[in-house]
Formats: sequence, structure tokens, C-alpha cells
Amino acid sequence: MSSSSEIRPTAEPGTDTSWLRAVADDAALFDRSSSAERVADVLRRRITEGVLKPGTQLSEELLKEALQVSRNTLREAFRLLTHEGLLVHRMHRGVFVPDLTEDDLLDLYRLRRVLECDVVRALDGLDPDRLEPLREDVAAGEAAALAEDWISVGTANMRFHRHLVGLAGSTRMDEITGRLLAELRLLFHVIATPRALHEPYIARNRELLELLEAGEYTRAADELNAYLLDSQAALLAAFRARA
Repeated sequence: MSSSSEIRPTAEPGTDTSWLRAVADDAALFDRSSSAERVADVLRRRITEGVLKPGTQLSEELLKEALQVSRNTLREAFRLLTHEGLLVHRMHRGVFVPDLTEDDLLDLYRLRRVLECDVVRALDGLDPDRLEPLREDVAAGEAAALAEDWISVGTANMRFHRHLVGLAGSTRMDEITGRLLAELRLLFHVIATPRALHEPYIARNRELLELLEAGEYTRAADELNAYLLDSQAALLAAFRARA
């Protein structure tokens, strides 16, 4: 099998495949016998990181070459992600990353408030060591902001919320959160400047972490609820400004 550094997928002239290089880098993680679930994990992660944007067409031929997997494996991965709402199949056109709607936004944030706030509110006597991933995420977001790398700030924020739910120690919650955050990242593209979207929440993530470290779980849950309502309102305003 060729290494990802040797892969040179070719595209039609004029086609935007800037995302393909990042996806091709994941080819080293598996071989042709890899499952569709692993391929789906790669694509889901790239959506969560903002690499695959709404409207992007996923070329079967280019991805098959880039990831070094079979056509059947790739098609099954597409099917899994379509079921999750992270891809759509358009007749006679192919597979695309979808544009989400205002209703999707409201639904996703309702689910976030139920899931994330409940996890925080239910914490009791948490081992401080379990907060280490959140500390790393907060530090990564702050460092990225200093470098004015706002896409990386967004990725650190996604990881912070995923690790926050991970404090529940529930595999099912982790799986739901992974899908939810991937869909959520698709909503972020309605705000033209990533800085405007992410900058207000860098300090708020730090404040949430400090409340968790102090064992003030009820206050942390209340702050998180307000945080998510503010985030929803900002995205909703951006949606309506486009109309």
C-alpha cells in the first residue's frame, strides 16, 4: 500500500478539492480491509474540524484513490453518514455535504442543552485528573486565538464540548455527541468570519473549566445553558441575515 505522502489524487480542472489533501493524510490509518465505519469516522472528523464544508461534493473516484479503500467500503461509509444527516445523495449529481436549515439549528441546540447540561449537573466528586483533556482543549483554543487561527479555535471548542460530555463515561452519549458536533460544525459556516463566531467563547470555556475544577457543578450547568442559548442566538441571527 502506498503511503499518504505518495497519493496524488487528480481532479477535474476547476474543481475545489482543497479538502482532499487533509482526508488523504488519513490513509495511513488503515488499509484496504478497513471497515466502512473507520472511513466514516475519518469523514465525520473532517466535517467536525471544518475541513469539509457545506456544499462540498465528495467524489467517489477521488476518495477511493486518496483513502486507498474499495468502492464498496466507500459507498457503505457514504450510506452511514447519509443516515446521520452528514451527507446527502442528489440524484444524478452525487454525494454532497449538506447545508443545514434554521430548523436544524434549533433542533441541534435543543439537544445540546439537554445532553451537555444534564451531564454537568449530574457530576459529583469528579476526579480532577479527568478534567485534563478539557484543560488541554482550553489551552489549545487560547493559543490558536493568539495566533489568529480561528478555524483551530473552533476545532478546540468542538473537542472541549466532546470531552465535556465524555465526563459522563457513557459510550452511547459519546457516539451521539460525535454526530451532533459534526452537524453543528456545518452550521458554523453561516457566519462569515470564524473570529466573530468563536472569540466570545474562549474565555467562557475557561470559566466553565474553572467552575468544574471548583466542583461547582450546578453553577457550571447554569452557565453552560446560558452559553448555549447565546451561541444559538448568534447563529440564528446569521441565518436570518442571509434571508
